[in-house]
Amino acid sequence: MKTSVHATFKLTIASVFALVLLPAGAASAAAPAVTPAEARAIAKEAYIYGYPMVDGYRIQYGYFVDKTDPEYKGQWNEIHNIPRVYTPEDKAVQTPNSDTPYSFLGADLRAEPLVLTVPEIPEGRYYSIQSIDAYTFNFAYAGSRTTGNEAGSIMLAGPNWKGEKPQGIKEVIQSETEINTLIYRTQLFDPTDLENVKRIQSEYKVQPLSQFLGQPAPTPASAIDFIKPISQEEQKSSLEVFNILNFVLQFSPTVPSEKELMGRFAKIGIGAGKTFDPTELSPEMKKALEEGIGDAWKEFAGGAKLLAEGKITAGDVFGTRESMNNNYFYRWLATIGIWGNSKQEAMYPIYFTDASGQKLDGANRYTLHFPKGQLPPAHAFWSLTMYQLPESLLVANPIDRYLINSPMLPKLKMDTDGGLTLYIQHESPGKDLESNWLPAPKGPFSAYLRIYWPEAAALDGTWTAPKLEMVK
Repeated sequence: MKTSVHATFKLTIASVFALVLLPAGAASAAAPAVTPAEARAIAKEAYIYGYPMVDGYRIQYGYFVDKTDPEYKGQWNEIHNIPRVYTPEDKAVQTPNSDTPYSFLGADLRAEPLVLTVPEIPEGRYYSIQSIDAYTFNFAYAGSRTTGNEAGSIMLAGPNWKGEKPQGIKEVIQSETEINTLIYRTQLFDPTDLENVKRIQSEYKVQPLSQFLGQPAPTPASAIDFIKPISQEEQKSSLEVFNILNFVLQFSPTVPSEKELMGRFAKIGIGAGKTFDPTELSPEMKKALEEGIGDAWKEFAGGAKLLAEGKITAGDVFGTRESMNNNYFYRWLATIGIWGNSKQEAMYPIYFTDASGQKLDGANRYTLHFPKGQLPPAHAFWSLTMYQLPESLLVANPIDRYLINSPMLPKLKMDTDGGLTLYIQHESPGKDLESNWLPAPKGPFSAYLRIYWPEAAALDGTWTAPKLEMVK
């Protein structure tokens, strides 16, 4: 599958060299001039490449820039703790988890590196710090799996930083981009545990490197004139996507493997710091670029189908640049649940259909059965979370239950043979089974099984997730 995706995604050599000039005096953002046919092909490629970056920026803008946004967290280079789990009222990020209270850090690394300090985390409590660059690659992790639960400090540096690891720093991680998002997850065992999580969150610390070392601060980076993002709905068709992409590329130095790619994109006016103005396009060129976006969405639909069928997995679409081998199409598919973890940190078997291949709908009733000894194999914990479609947001329900997870096992009703059956439906399955009920919306939905710090059996496929069975 991966080979065919790449094959359809890349331009042929013939199309790259099939250049003809526009009529003299034709004003266009697509310079140097290309034929409408080539512009359409490049627009498809650039849209697939750029959509995740534009969507990630949309969230960053709401979190760290727009103080009027209900999702605003606070300023850049400060940790912002959310001392609660997510609910249906949280609408900025698709498919949020509701197991681990989040802390967020918008990292601007232009002036100097940041030092992240964590307290000692009690043994048995999972936590992680996921570092996501402007490309939306997960370029580094700290936490229970990678650096352990001991107290310590790590340094986060930008693409242009050069130097030796400072004293007192456990590890240096370096990003390819100057603007990044860091997501802290701290495990919550149950509602009575929230005060413990708040205490841990309050001890997460971030400092500029100069402050950590007790040295004079360098010259501050210039203020950024942040471009206003467009809505998710507008991102589906608006050519403004390319202008926002140009803005984000300013903070994303071109990596060697993308120089040829950026050369192609430049032919339609895409590049770091360029202004892409659709009003300057000829009608033919505007139509070609819009058709290129339409072509991209047709391909996306095919990929989403394969994702729903399990032929592409969440483990394929999240990761480092190296692990994903610059697969931009898979990176775009990941925006269904943007900023998800790499598979080594968490696996996400996703339910879009039942065992017979029918799309999930709250008009029906379903069961999910784990045989005895076959619960999801996790070093940390697992959870099953409900999302309404097409929004991919948590579902409001009468018992305020958005998920069922392994810390709840002592309160769940086990089968007589030692297995576990969960009931996924809109109406209550009855008081005697309500402990095992995951409420669904009235209409279409998906369910995500999350396995945090998966064991080898999950990673190598020895264990596979059971199917959702429709109750007839």
